[in-house]
Amino acid sequence: MPVAEGDVPECSAVPRDRRGRMVLARGEATGHAHVIGGPGLRLLADLDDPERMFIDAPQYGRVTHEEHGPISLPAGHYRVVRQREYVPGSFRPVAD
Repeated sequence: MPVAEGDVPECSAVPRDRRGRMVLARGEATGHAHVIGGPGLRLLADLDDPERMFIDAPQYGRVTHEEHGPISLPAGHYRVVRQREYVPGSFRPVAD
């Protein structure tokens, strides 16, 4: 979701995984991952809540996943929002 630069709290860069990727979310069932990349792009996590992530894309970005085509992001600042599903009495993150 696009946000203004001022809406990004004090954040730290999320370390890359062992394969050098910036992972937004991992699939519990398939092992596939939603991965972000682009020139100068940074994946950031809120210092007080590491599950709350942001993307700083100075030029452009791209989200890739093994099971669908890439999703392009224009230059800007974004908050990562995980899709949720309703289960009786609560919500939970959608798993792939």
